[in-house]
Amino acid sequence: MPEPAFRRVFLVVLDSLGIGELPDAARYGDAGSDTLGNLARRRPLRLPHLARLGLGNIRPLQGIPPEPAPVGSYGCCGLVSPGKDTTTGHWELAGIHLSKPFPTYPDGFPPEIIREFERRIGRRTLGNVPASGTEIIERLGAEHLRTGRPIVYTSADSVFQVAAHEDVIPLPELYRICEIARELLRGEHEVGRVIARPFLGRPGAFVRDQQNRHDYAVAPPQGMLLDKLAAAGVPVLAIGKIYDIYLGRGISEQRKTRNNEDGMAEITRASGEWNEGLVFANLVDFDSLYGHRNDVEGFARALEAVDAWLPDLLERLRPEDLLILTADHGNDPTTPSTDHSREYVPLLVYGARARRGVNLGTRRSLADVGQTVADIFLRHGRSSPAPAPILEKGTSFLDEIV
Repeated sequence: MPEPAFRRVFLVVLDSLGIGELPDAARYGDAGSDTLGNLARRRPLRLPHLARLGLGNIRPLQGIPPEPAPVGSYGCCGLVSPGKDTTTGHWELAGIHLSKPFPTYPDGFPPEIIREFERRIGRRTLGNVPASGTEIIERLGAEHLRTGRPIVYTSADSVFQVAAHEDVIPLPELYRICEIARELLRGEHEVGRVIARPFLGRPGAFVRDQQNRHDYAVAPPQGMLLDKLAAAGVPVLAIGKIYDIYLGRGISEQRKTRNNEDGMAEITRASGEWNEGLVFANLVDFDSLYGHRNDVEGFARALEAVDAWLPDLLERLRPEDLLILTADHGNDPTTPSTDHSREYVPLLVYGARARRGVNLGTRRSLADVGQTVADIFLRHGRSSPAPAPILEKGTSFLDEIV
């Protein structure tokens, strides 16, 4: 068997970093959404290291000119699956195309769902409205402290979120409540995720406990990327919310993170400790802290922080490593909407053994990334002549970069 081109892959999802509207964006209310393009127009972005990889070669971006000789390969990926949420994007990344979107609840959950949820948990609830996590605890946190009722809320994403102060509803009880919600929300009401949202502090100074957040996702269909890697004995390290999104399937070890800074530190640590396989990370702050709050400056600074961290990571990569940077959807902070946006996502690929300056083009599906990772670990070399794909969906670009 030939020597594999790469022994380690670092797959980093820059959560919600879209790069321009998809052709069907208007159907989702997202005409004009362009997370990275609109950010660059609104505020000068200092991203020299991402530009060196080829970010400005993907498409015209104000203040980020094309690199004459990029050290990475570059392109963008569309999303075939309907929807624009975290679960949809990450599932497609792993080779799954959904036939229908997960349900959303712009007017809150139906009364019969809330009544049954309250009956099963033995408590009345507060809220049942779409809201941001920080806003809802500021608005209802004091009443929650007084009554002991958990706060139920949703967003434009397909989520059922339960917020509770840890001194009122301890973590084990909050998790039990969310497990009940997950069991209840099946069939037509099967949301992508139920999320436990613990918080701390006092009125006027509540703080979400990101470290103890827990997501209860829908189980992905069998045969996705992480299932295939596990069956072949390929180790997978999950950083950030990756473990929760895939229900731990195929994951050898997980490292929880509080924020982007924590996530970048864990990726750096993994570069010295994790000797083979896939390091799969999600940097969530772009989405949770900035996109959903229309915080242009915060989003821009977080992106610049990732750019400033990149040289250290690239310096630590071994000759047999491959780095893939991409996203799962958009979340344009410059538009009136605070929802995710239906956008293409960037694709940047770098490795000492990888070709430089390859235009990977506009890929039909984010599943192309998963198919490429599968090729790297399960074919042990080039995929030519083109055999049957390992995953159900996606077209590998391994031959284009080796």
